[in-house]
Amino acid sequence: MATMNIGILAHIDAGKTSLTERLLFDTGAINQLGSVDAGTSQTDTNEIERRRGITIRTAVAPFNLGALQVNIIDTPGHPDFIAEVERALSVLDGAVLVVSAVEGVQAQTRVLARTLRRLRLPTLLFVNKIDRMGARSDELLDDLERKLGLPVAAMSSVPGLGTPAAKVERLDTEVTKPDVATGAIVPAFFGSAMTGAGIPDLLSAIEHLLPTASAMTGELRGTVFSVERAPTGGKIAYVRLHAGEIRQRQRVSHQRHDAEGGISHHSGRITALRVIGDPAARALRSGSIGTVRGLTSVRVGDQLGTGPMPDRQAGFDEPRLQTIVHAVDPAQEVRMHQALTALADADPLIQARPADGGGTSVLLYGEVQKEVVAATLADEFGVEVTFSESEPLYVERVVGAGEAFEEMGGGPDRFVATIGLRVAPGEKGTGIRYGLEVELGSLPAAFHRAVEETVRQTLRQGLYGWAVPDCVVMMTRSGYSSAGSTAGDFRSLTPLVLMAALEQAGTRVCEPLDAFECEVPEDVLGVVLSTFAGYGAVVRDTVGDRATWTLTGSVPARNVHELRQRLPGLTHGEGVWISEPSGDRPVSGLPPSRVRTDGNPLNRQEYLRHLAAM
Repeated sequence: MATMNIGILAHIDAGKTSLTERLLFDTGAINQLGSVDAGTSQTDTNEIERRRGITIRTAVAPFNLGALQVNIIDTPGHPDFIAEVERALSVLDGAVLVVSAVEGVQAQTRVLARTLRRLRLPTLLFVNKIDRMGARSDELLDDLERKLGLPVAAMSSVPGLGTPAAKVERLDTEVTKPDVATGAIVPAFFGSAMTGAGIPDLLSAIEHLLPTASAMTGELRGTVFSVERAPTGGKIAYVRLHAGEIRQRQRVSHQRHDAEGGISHHSGRITALRVIGDPAARALRSGSIGTVRGLTSVRVGDQLGTGPMPDRQAGFDEPRLQTIVHAVDPAQEVRMHQALTALADADPLIQARPADGGGTSVLLYGEVQKEVVAATLADEFGVEVTFSESEPLYVERVVGAGEAFEEMGGGPDRFVATIGLRVAPGEKGTGIRYGLEVELGSLPAAFHRAVEETVRQTLRQGLYGWAVPDCVVMMTRSGYSSAGSTAGDFRSLTPLVLMAALEQAGTRVCEPLDAFECEVPEDVLGVVLSTFAGYGAVVRDTVGDRATWTLTGSVPARNVHELRQRLPGLTHGEGVWISEPSGDRPVSGLPPSRVRTDGNPLNRQEYLRHLAAM
């Protein structure tokens, strides 16, 4: 049986989970329609999702169209969970982008459409809620083309639009599979997930216009796009297999890009396997999606197999806000930290780490995530928590060149290793680049590897405690004793030499920025500009007419949430906001610092005491 993996994407409240329920019901995969409001939908299985009525984690549900099995992937719509959407996109053959006929194009719709275009994912549009008062047709199609930049082709018309009697009539529009595959045409289907209007046409388009999964033979290759905690405490990994096959009790290798830019390798034995849509299957094969257990160190984003790793996916940036979590009961601080560490192990974007004052620092995309983390800790771990006000996650940029070295021996606190390192700025976006100005054979390979790995780890915390991106580190001196040197000597000495070189080079603390585009009515333009300036926004361009003005510029990421909340009140509910990560800029005044967790190699005695206690 052929397989197709498609994603359902939308802005919050556009009706994508309701559409998922309708597709499953109309194809016979379920015998009763679930409800988002009632908490009975098939894909929102998490208790928190059911209570809040929103999708938080990606879910997979199968249905059949004749000889085709479609795995439908329901993704979150709230911007705070955009990382979940990114993970789902990496395993899709095509997508259905849902837009409300009433609310129309929203900021998140534009972000999703832009990403679908960049990834060249074949896409269908479904205009939902045609039976609701205020539903639009021709005007909405114009918005889809103008605001999303999509070559939209209407596939249906809607007599009775905006009334309970709304129905769908098919138009004689010719669209081919190659048209959709190349993005030359994006077919738009009108309908209602609640009444079922327009669903047969959408199902036909899924079957005949979107591509099926390629069945590839050869070396094992797959992507882990979601990880859940099993009731027993183990991990359940959702895998899209691109090539090869997996069977129970098979030993599987998996690898990932680590935070410092290197690649780490892991392995485990499959103890349980389930193929989505075929529970009796004994093997997960190319093109299919399944769940596996037994990979104890697996994380979201891991690549199965030992082949070349793909480049880091260019897409949504990592979180750039942080908050400090404290247990309401101080006696539960340790339990809370262990729970957050367990959550971060499955979802590396959280990046839980100790914070000053006994709390734990976690990273966020937005404020709604706090509610979800709090509910998860209470429901699954029995820990009630509070959060500090969210703050930006700063970075340190190298501003000059610095060099330091240490020779072997010379005292009781010396290491049996010689290391010289030079640090210099790198171009933005290039990451940490490490190279050698010594002969490759001057050290055993294990010692070279120990230095490089430690350099990348150490640069997670610069002079002020923030990560140091985009720099060049060169090894300028090396030496060892064949009788006494160990890789541990090189791992222990590298932070002292590197931080001495970094201190000589100097760093500048920078705060993250968002690039924004904002549409506002002409009569409130002055008030909006004044308000934006108060939040540190820099407006670079204003374009408009007598009705609407479009502002573009940049704003500190720490102020985006509050600005987005204030915009409706400033614009009588007519403002539209869209923003995305866009670099950083130096902070003014005293640079903010963050508590160190690496023993502080800037202070030799403190660092040596840290090593002795390990």
